[in-house]
Amino acid sequence: MTNSKQNRPLDGWRILVPRGGPWGDGVAARLRDRGAVPVVAPLINFAPTTDQAALDSALRRLAAGEYDWLTVTSATTVDVMFAHRAVVPRSTRIAAVGETTAAALQAVGYEVAIVPEEDNSAAGMAEQLIALETPERRRILALRSEIAKPVLSVMLQEAGHDVDSVVAYRTVGVPVTDRIKRDVENGRINAILITSGSVAEQVREQFPQIPDETLLAAIGPRTAKDADRAGLPITVVADRQTVDALIDAVSSFTLPHASDELAP
Repeated sequence: MTNSKQNRPLDGWRILVPRGGPWGDGVAARLRDRGAVPVVAPLINFAPTTDQAALDSALRRLAAGEYDWLTVTSATTVDVMFAHRAVVPRSTRIAAVGETTAAALQAVGYEVAIVPEEDNSAAGMAEQLIALETPERRRILALRSEIAKPVLSVMLQEAGHDVDSVVAYRTVGVPVTDRIKRDVENGRINAILITSGSVAEQVREQFPQIPDETLLAAIGPRTAKDADRAGLPITVVADRQTVDALIDAVSSFTLPHASDELAP
């Protein structure tokens, strides 16, 4: 393999990866393959639900076969399911929002029945489920983050389905180090990956002075809308809600002020 610009389009870039753990490690490896220097600086983490009894009860009902469908909207929910050794009987079908969530489910042994074909969002999944199930009334378990808007549950309920919306985890902010904050504010970080609405909120809160030339890349239209609501000016939006599409979107740009950095 050559070190051509084509193979390493992100040579010289320093890119902030806003989540740690296996996800952050995987993204960092992809960025290195493109020539970038990844800066893994977790801005969010996940904490247990404040109503563990409700989650335990829902998972017991799930294992007992009381639900026709289980909806999963994030890979973090999959982590929670795996940690609780959640049993999904064959009579219960799983609907996943996004290829990343579907891949996470399959990686730990769960079978995914549907992923939204066009609108890869909670609303898109609700529409697809409603189209599948109308007019039969179905029992559905919706596992979600504490801060997630209940779009999916509301749409399914309005369509006549019986939905249990249960909080699987909480999203909490993680303060970055002073060094990371300085690197963002002085432009040493060339791009920041915005991978969710909660990440967008933390970027806005923790980095009030982001240079105009810093590229802010959103993982999809839904995240871009959440970023806009948080007051964060997105530079580029990935055309699909996947990490590879996000990195491709960043790779289409030229390193900001690269020529200025070479000037005496």
